[in-house]
Amino acid sequence: MKRSNPIQPKAFFRVFAILVPLLFNLSGVAVASTERQTVGEQSVATAPAVPGEHSGEAEAETPGAVIMHHVMDSNEFAFEPFGAVELPRMSIPASVPLLGGLDISITKRVVMIWIVAVALVLIFSIVGSKYKAMGVRQAPSGMANTMEALVEFIRLDVAKANIGHGFEKHTPFLLTVFMFILFCNLFGLIPYGSTATGDINVTLTLSVFSFFVIQIASVRAHGVVGFLKHLTVGTHWALWIIMVPIEIIGLFTKPFALTVRLFANMAAGHIVILSLIFISFIIKSYVAAAVVSVPFATFIYLLEIFVAFLQAFIFTMLTSLFIGLATAHEGGHDEHDTAVAHH
Repeated sequence: MKRSNPIQPKAFFRVFAILVPLLFNLSGVAVASTERQTVGEQSVATAPAVPGEHSGEAEAETPGAVIMHHVMDSNEFAFEPFGAVELPRMSIPASVPLLGGLDISITKRVVMIWIVAVALVLIFSIVGSKYKAMGVRQAPSGMANTMEALVEFIRLDVAKANIGHGFEKHTPFLLTVFMFILFCNLFGLIPYGSTATGDINVTLTLSVFSFFVIQIASVRAHGVVGFLKHLTVGTHWALWIIMVPIEIIGLFTKPFALTVRLFANMAAGHIVILSLIFISFIIKSYVAAAVVSVPFATFIYLLEIFVAFLQAFIFTMLTSLFIGLATAHEGGHDEHDTAVAHH
């Protein structure tokens, strides 16, 4: 029996080539606020100390300040205790209309996105070459087998189960989103790494892509007239003044939920790990470090590996579910009942 090749590198690369460059730029927008905070801390630290008041340097060394420094984005890649690498700072010239003065500096999370992009391209290039060498009759092994399992899971258990008919055209986007979020989550757990999905700019960009995919899929399935009728929910015209605003708000609550869910879960995990590590420093006890900080931080760290897969799956599953609900026709909701109940 011939085996079909579920991995389509060309379709994957097409979506990936559109998604990643925009993420590069948008995830660096938050740098301006970080720079202002850094300048403010430096100015306070150089000011003369006043008796009875804490100096800026002392405040910067508090556990909360150190934790937020590691969680937030910045213009340097710290390799403590070996030092740090200063990243280039750039901005759009002020003469450019509308965007003049916008900070587009390279940050550590932009670098992590680049690393994830290179890793995904290399992995799928290797997997694609192995499939060409093996043919369709030989079962894959190693990394190719792992990638096929993930692709088949997204294609069948996520895209097909939630979208139904026509799921094939949405599979490349869903697969790209899943792999990108998964690798960003996992690379953020590597020492000296940074979790790009712990930045709300990145999760917001992913949600905006999902929003447009959902709305375009709905218009293509029902037409413009059918899409507008969907906003009335089939109610009497007298209730349109109530139902239409509610439905319009509902269109935007979906990407908002996707944004906050992924950002909060990934940022919270790192905050918890760092907070547990700082317990021993706060109470200055080796016993606390041996009994509380190290074991609990290790447990949360291992739990974060599971959360990395879980959050990538949840974002992709909800996106596919929203696409399925947006493209479902009247009388054709039966195949989506299971997905709606699961949600």
